[in-house]
Amino acid sequence: MKASLLLVLVCAAVLAAGTRTDTPKEPEALVKKVQEYAQKAVAMAKSAFTTVQESEVAQQARQWLSDNANLMKERLARLKEQLVELWKPTPAK
Repeated sequence: MKASLLLVLVCAAVLAAGTRTDTPKEPEALVKKVQEYAQKAVAMAKSAFTTVQESEVAQQARQWLSDNANLMKERLARLKEQLVELWKPTPAK
């Protein structure tokens, strides 16, 4: 869930809580309702993130990254060695 979506949900909660409040003299009730809506939105976002993290695609991606990390390190080391050799001054004859 994107942060912008979470912001929209919080704004909607504020508007909904404002329309449900009986009188404008009850800011505590409004704050309490906004906090409840925000807690629900956070719980939904956490649930969505957990679902994504536990998905099979995410697990496969993590496995692929861990499998290929050493290969990438070796390739970068080899590239670094080649660049060092390339920049070495050649002896004058």
